[in-house]
This record gives sequence, structure tokens and C-alpha cells, in this order.
Amino acid sequence: MRNGGRIAAAIDVLTDVVNRHQPVKSAARDWGKRARYAGSKDRAWVSGLVLDALRKRNSIAHAMGDDSPRGLILGALAHAWGWNIRQIDDAMDEDHAPSKLTLEERERLVMAPDPVAPPHVQGDFPEWMTSMMARVFAEEAVVEAQAMAVRADVDLRVNTLKVDAEKASQPLRSAKAEESPLLINAFHIPARDPSERETSLESIPAYSKGWVEVQDAGSQIAAAAANAQAGEQVLDYCAGGGGKTLAIAAQMQGKGQIFAYDVDGRRLSALIPRLKRSGAHNVQLVHPSEPTQLVDLAGQMDLVFVDAPCTGTGTWRRRPDAKWRLKEKQLEKRMQEQEEILAAASAFVKPGGRLLYATCSFLMEEDEDRVAGFLATHPDFSEEDAAEAAIASGLLTEEGAAAVKRYRGPTGSVRLTPRRAGTDGFFFAVLRKAG
Repeated sequence: MRNGGRIAAAIDVLTDVVNRHQPVKSAARDWGKRARYAGSKDRAWVSGLVLDALRKRNSIAHAMGDDSPRGLILGALAHAWGWNIRQIDDAMDEDHAPSKLTLEERERLVMAPDPVAPPHVQGDFPEWMTSMMARVFAEEAVVEAQAMAVRADVDLRVNTLKVDAEKASQPLRSAKAEESPLLINAFHIPARDPSERETSLESIPAYSKGWVEVQDAGSQIAAAAANAQAGEQVLDYCAGGGGKTLAIAAQMQGKGQIFAYDVDGRRLSALIPRLKRSGAHNVQLVHPSEPTQLVDLAGQMDLVFVDAPCTGTGTWRRRPDAKWRLKEKQLEKRMQEQEEILAAASAFVKPGGRLLYATCSFLMEEDEDRVAGFLATHPDFSEEDAAEAAIASGLLTEEGAAAVKRYRGPTGSVRLTPRRAGTDGFFFAVLRKAG
């Protein structure tokens, strides 16, 4: 496909996202079924442009004076991809391209960003979140949000149950993986140009052998704060697909016991092939259809890990369409769920044990507020220094240790963001139960 046809396709895909409320992945897949002539590079190009238009939706719409799919896609070419007016003109002259640029579009495409635009425009976040952004980031709200509106790196965790980092690095060279600056047993693949196709990690033998797992560095650091020891009894209470279950299993060197539980049995089932690939033999799945299994664990756990369901604001770089679907009622629902989950999970912690609460959200309403509310009603728990817990695991580099110390809050919890640490947005707190 030539660029004109690709631009037209991107407008069609974004129209489905905006008007039919489809996730980008689904809308792009549906377009691909209709456009059998499109190759893998074409699909990557179209998806990349749509995602960047969504990442910077507010600022592009403001610059273009137009929030239609056409306005957003054309604006993304200029304001996200850096195309000049001649490149855009040439593409619009090709067969199967959208109609040519209007005079107003041409003028808008060459305008500089508005330095006095409202924070939600400059930072590309929903306007109703302005006060929440200011609460957590103060005068840095715009620059923090802007760092969430770019493409993310891919992070890999080395599975030390099977291999060490040095051996794992050899086959990862083909994917241009680099050593993580934050973690000793991790690599990261710098974000590609948005118009380029990403490397398929599943095609790398190191992945199929279970040597590495895809896991954001922020998630790996939160798991490190568990500082799980060989021989401990651990409950991953919201295990989901099992990324942190596998990370904790590696910390424990396959010794002790990990119970992985999730209310969604389908998500939990997705962990089965990952367990086989990882070689982690000390993990037991606790299916929601067998509640007696969970009841028997009450008061027995050295560690309960709660990666709570949340709004996912910390993953905006990867899922920009979710940013614009988020509503206040959803946040309120998540906050209620988090309160209930924390209270329920705490019943499994034994005296002297610890409860680790984590979210992939940067909102204080889901983070510090929920921890403070829990502590107010559970006086037998107290908050510890989560940064020191992560450092004590031995999994952080000097730079990683400095980052968690730098972004440790006054009560001991840690918040990481793309701007601060180059990770997804992550929050974690360690709570100790009285002995």
C-alpha cells in the first residue's frame, strides 16, 4: 500500500474506535480482514498512526480545530510523526487517498503548539481528571502526562529458574534488546518508530524456551518489593495472567509455595501454559469455583500480593484508547473494589506477615487513599518502607535503587511513572501485620 491508502485506512480504523467504541486492536483487526491486500508493514503503519492520534488526541484536536477522525489522523502525521506539509500533500495526491487538504487544514498543520492551552490539552488527558492530576503531580502534571503520551519500550524479565542474564542476552540481540538500567535480570527493547512493525517476541527461541517473560519494569520492581524468600508461603490474590506470580516464583528459587488466585477463572487458566514454559513447579492455582481451597489459607501466608484491579492509568502509553473511555463512575467502582479486596486479602496474612498492595495507576484516589483507608480500619497492620523492600530483594541496579528511593512517598510507598523512571505508571506499598 502507498501512504495515501494507509492514511485513508487509519481514518477508517479511528472512526470505528471513536464511533463504535472499539478497542484499537479489534478495529485494526476488522480492517485487516476487509483489506486482505494489506501486508504486515501496512497494518503496523496504520495501527501506529491510530495509536499516536489517540495518545495526543486533545492536543491534536486543539491544534487542528477538529476532533474528527480525519482531523486527528492528519494532525498526528504533522504533530506526532513530524511530517511536513509537502509529505502530506504528496500522500494525499495518491490513489485511494482521502480528499486533498483544505486551506484551513494546511494552515493548522503548520501551526506551533499553543503554550497557553489548558493543562488537559497540553497533557492529553481527560478534562475531568485535571484536579486529580494536579493533586498527584502538582506543577509537573502536564510534563508527567506528556510522558504518558508516547510509545512505550518493551521490557523483558529473565527467568532465573532456567537461565542467567548473560546467557539470555545472546538470543535477544536479534530483537535489539539492551540491559535494563533498573533491574539486574531484565532487558528492554527501545520503542520503535511508530510506523515500523515491532519484533515478534514469540518468534525468538529464548521466549519459547521460557528464558524470558514480557513484563514492564515497573511491574518487575513492584514484584521485587515482595522480597519473597525461598520456603515462604505466598498468595497472589489477584493473579490475573500470572506475570507477578512467575516473578515471585523466580525470587523463591522454586522453593516454598505460591497460591495463585483470581475471581476470573478464564484469566487464571491463561497462566497454565506460562507455568509450563517457565518451569515454576511451586505454584498452585486456586480456582474461584473451589472456594474451600482459599478458605484453608486464612492466616497462613507470609506474603499476600494484591495487584488490585484499577483504572489502568499507568498503562496509557500502551492503551491510549482506554484513556478516553475512562469515566468518573468507573473510578468510583474501582475504588470500592479495592477497599473490598484489601480487606478480604488481609485475612490470609499470618501474624508478622506482609501484605503488598500495588496498582498500575498513578491516581492517589486508588493508591495512597486506599492504603490509608485500610490502615484506619485495620490497626494490626502498619506501613513499611517499600523502597527498602525492593532494594533488599537484590534485583535492582544502583540506578533502580536510586529511583525507588527518589520516588518514595512520605509514608514509604513508591510511585513510578514514565517520566520518572521510564516505566509504566506503578504504585506499591508494603504493609506488615503485627506479630
